[in-house]
Amino acid sequence: MSQQGDRPATTDDWWGRLYDESARDTGPAGTPDDTIDERFDSAADTLGGGDDVPSTRTYGHAVDAIAVDDDEDDAGDDEDEGVGPATRPSAWWESRGGHPVTRAPAPAPAPAPEPAPAPAPEPSVPTPAPVAPAPLTPRPRAPWEPPPAAFDPTDPAADPTPPPPPPPAAPRDPRAADPRPPAPAPPPPPAAPAPAARISHVGDSPPTYEAEPTALPAADAEELDQLVADTVLDGARYGTYTLRAASLRGDSARYRGEPRRDALLTARFGAGPGALVLVAVATGARATEGAHLSAADACRWIGGAVGRSHSRLAEDIRAGRRGDLKSGLHRLTDRTYGKLRARAAELGRDPEEYTASLRCLLLSADPDCRTRVFFGVGGGGLFRLRDGAWQDLEPLVPEPSEIRGAPVVGYGSVPTGAHAATEQTPDGDRLTMDLEITKAPGPLVEEPVPPPPEPFRFRASVARPGDTLLLTSVGLAEPLRGVPALGDELAARWADGEPPGLATYLADVALRAKGYADDRTAVGVWEA
Repeated sequence: MSQQGDRPATTDDWWGRLYDESARDTGPAGTPDDTIDERFDSAADTLGGGDDVPSTRTYGHAVDAIAVDDDEDDAGDDEDEGVGPATRPSAWWESRGGHPVTRAPAPAPAPAPEPAPAPAPEPSVPTPAPVAPAPLTPRPRAPWEPPPAAFDPTDPAADPTPPPPPPPAAPRDPRAADPRPPAPAPPPPPAAPAPAARISHVGDSPPTYEAEPTALPAADAEELDQLVADTVLDGARYGTYTLRAASLRGDSARYRGEPRRDALLTARFGAGPGALVLVAVATGARATEGAHLSAADACRWIGGAVGRSHSRLAEDIRAGRRGDLKSGLHRLTDRTYGKLRARAAELGRDPEEYTASLRCLLLSADPDCRTRVFFGVGGGGLFRLRDGAWQDLEPLVPEPSEIRGAPVVGYGSVPTGAHAATEQTPDGDRLTMDLEITKAPGPLVEEPVPPPPEPFRFRASVARPGDTLLLTSVGLAEPLRGVPALGDELAARWADGEPPGLATYLADVALRAKGYADDRTAVGVWEA
């Protein structure tokens, strides 16, 4: 067949070489039929395929990899004509470089492994996240080339090794299992505010005298029983109330070495719910000799009178017989002051020199009884702390016509009627309950007892839960009324309604104010 076109014959003109007369015929086909495959093999042999070079035949989309063994004569012909695999350009069905290409069905690309989430970095040493390998870029393909489906060893862009597995993730901290940032630690609880420092005085400037005792009172070797301590502290709890009582020398008496003029008596009479608690506070006359002795006598004698009549008094308190209580306690107080006057006469002194102011509280031990009874003569104070505010409960001074009360049976008066038989001795004499003095039977006219220098005061009130009742001598009543800051400070300290301990209560009562240096005695009753 003649060459088509006017192109000169070149080494790439495989069509002319295929039908050139100088080329050796490949001979009959190995199969009875002259098929396209046989002709393809013949053409490959004619163009100088090497020894043991497999060839590839592609029919549409199906690909068969068939190894074709060419004999040595064909290889020799290629060498004689100067055309070999190393110098001849490869045809479209051959691989580059004269090496056969076996194309197998392309496997489906494996999905790229998802990179493991980077572990949370440690607070001190950050851990970098692993970098995923860059994807391989395929070699550009000519328009006449079929798509690559298998590994080509001559393709410089091909990589016969699979991509390396991602580096193993660093050991993960169990605390960093959650990819989210850790929640911030809760803030520490706010520190409790430091308790405010307890002040020792109120007012713009400190008091003149020192706060602690300086000098002791003078003592007599034959009268040591007349000495009194600088401070007295007592307390108890009965029914629904808690009792606190304290008496201490004033700043001026501590400085001058004078004895404490205030006297304090706490006593319980009886037992069980019928018991009666008496607290008596007395203050001797100022600037008199033996003032501390008259105050002690007043407390002792009123205590004896109440103790001898405690059963009847406790019954009247629980029953709420205020009229009987007022007249009976008035009578007992008058007799106490009568003894003080008699004692002054024995000492050869004026009654006004050997006297004292007297203020008392009567408290029932019955838990069901909240009646609190106050009575007394002379100066002092009676206050109540309720709902954070102080109330002055000092009774008003009665009219002169009401100074004397009618005698009450059982409180030292002469018994009459049904009580006369039980109060008489076998000989018919009558026995008074407080003085234990036998009197002749028959009508008896007693001389009237001289009234005390000041009128009698009485008050009976019902306490509420949370109340604080405060009975004071003159030395604490005056600053409470004259220095509002003192009352405010005590109200703040006792605002929670809980009774303080004995030592704390003593420190509260000792809160000083400039200009007030007398003895202080205070009796506090905290209601549960």
